[in-house]
Amino acid sequence: MARTIKKGLTLVYTGDGKGKTTAAIGLCVRAIGRGYKVLVLQFIKSPQRSYGEQLALEKLGVEFRQLGIGFTWTKTPEEHRESLKLAFATAKKEIESGAYDVIILDELNNALAITSFPVEDVLPFQEVLDMIRNRPEGMHIVVTGRSAHPEMMDMADLVTEMKPIKHYYEEGIPAVLGIEF
Repeated sequence: MARTIKKGLTLVYTGDGKGKTTAAIGLCVRAIGRGYKVLVLQFIKSPQRSYGEQLALEKLGVEFRQLGIGFTWTKTPEEHRESLKLAFATAKKEIESGAYDVIILDELNNALAITSFPVEDVLPFQEVLDMIRNRPEGMHIVVTGRSAHPEMMDMADLVTEMKPIKHYYEEGIPAVLGIEF
């Protein structure tokens, strides 16, 4: 399928509001509809849990890998550091392969923003930027997660910030099956 542009775009979905991964998954569905090959790599979520978007995309033939071990307060810093190191190596390998038209790096911003333990040696920020900048021509990269670094946003072709206005969590309603996961 012919593309209208050759330049691969970098899209960043960030902010404290709900909808960052959802926006990336919507873009994924659109890309699949146009015949693009898409890969989703999640940096924080663990394969020990299932998520609705993962189940749906797998039915559509999208490769979807959860490379994390869950939220930072559920495991030791060393366990998280090891999973981030492997996630970065996986992302780098898959981007360099040129096998995909679109790669979604879900929760990468969250991972880069971790301050409760050191991550720079296992997920070096400048190397992450270089990986995105030096991707194969025409490959689109989507980066999601809260706390996007200003340099990541400067480099991006599109930045959307999700801003919370109202959320049912504030009324004590927990995560809802089919809405959050």
